[in-house]
Amino acid sequence: MRPALQRILSEDVLAITQRDLPWEKLAGTRVLVTGAGGFLGGYLTRVLLQLHVLGKVSKPVQVIGMVRDVDRSHEALADLTVLPYFTLMQWNLSAISVPAAGDLDYVLHAASQASPRYYGADPVGTLLPNTVGTAALLEALRQSPAPKGFLFISSSEVYGSVGGIEALSETSYGQVDPVTVRACYAESKRMGETMCLAWQHQFGIPTFIVRPFHTYGPGLRPEDGRVFADFAFNIMRNENIVMNSDGSARRAFCYASDAVAGFFTVLLNGDSARAYNVGNPDANLSVIELAELMVELYPEKQLFVEPCFSAAGAGYIPSSYSGLIPDVSRLTRLGWSAGVTPEAGFRRMIESYSV
Repeated sequence: MRPALQRILSEDVLAITQRDLPWEKLAGTRVLVTGAGGFLGGYLTRVLLQLHVLGKVSKPVQVIGMVRDVDRSHEALADLTVLPYFTLMQWNLSAISVPAAGDLDYVLHAASQASPRYYGADPVGTLLPNTVGTAALLEALRQSPAPKGFLFISSSEVYGSVGGIEALSETSYGQVDPVTVRACYAESKRMGETMCLAWQHQFGIPTFIVRPFHTYGPGLRPEDGRVFADFAFNIMRNENIVMNSDGSARRAFCYASDAVAGFFTVLLNGDSARAYNVGNPDANLSVIELAELMVELYPEKQLFVEPCFSAAGAGYIPSSYSGLIPDVSRLTRLGWSAGVTPEAGFRRMIESYSV
């Protein structure tokens, strides 16, 4: 792992664990994290494994990191695979079967193809982990003797097309046309949430739902395809930013450490069977404002934004939503707040990729 990435991840994990949360609930538990080799799953895994080291829990947390490809994940998790309380488990959540993961206390389900780049190229592989995979994981937890919680990482995409609303509350639902390929993500996240409610209602499994809004930070891959990742990698490669739209769509950009702190806040302090928005409404930028911010952060590179149109990548299906800004009052009532500005967050993200 690059020294800069290791340092920034360690600082982020420390910032998350310094939140005033009842971490001791996790002491000595056995936790399955899906997507452990990915962006958000990697953060969740690292926090859990550091809780005992940092004196936040009296007993270490045993973490099973579920990944689709062990060989590919070794690079991202190389520093964790040597730890005594961490085990890698290879499993494809598109499979219609229940993983033999043994007795579990918690499942944190972060495995998902979140980038629109995959919606057109692999709609089946996008929707199955959110539906079939969620059902399998809920069953794995139900078969455990004393399940304590299932955390489902949903998405702001569940709101669909909502017009005329400045900030989306957890009940601000709009339309999603199910007879479109792009609906593979939003509709499967909606179904995943309903599954969580169904398993809690019928089997008593405590389920917790978070809906992140445009989360960015170290660990995103160059091929991610979302606008904030594309712009960041443009800067890293000393490339001008070329717009694929007029840039008027507005989004709320939340740095990873703030978002993951929100996830743990819901898991440890939130109400089960209730959804919580996780985002930073104070970091509300249009796409072109984000591009201009990125360029302004590095004036020495002498880059600029090209306000023209170019064809999006193969398989990419653009969003039709003009604004996705969260109302996070439900989460802030639990004591959470976002603290990382876009200027600081994107600098940290870009710096993490330096040699």
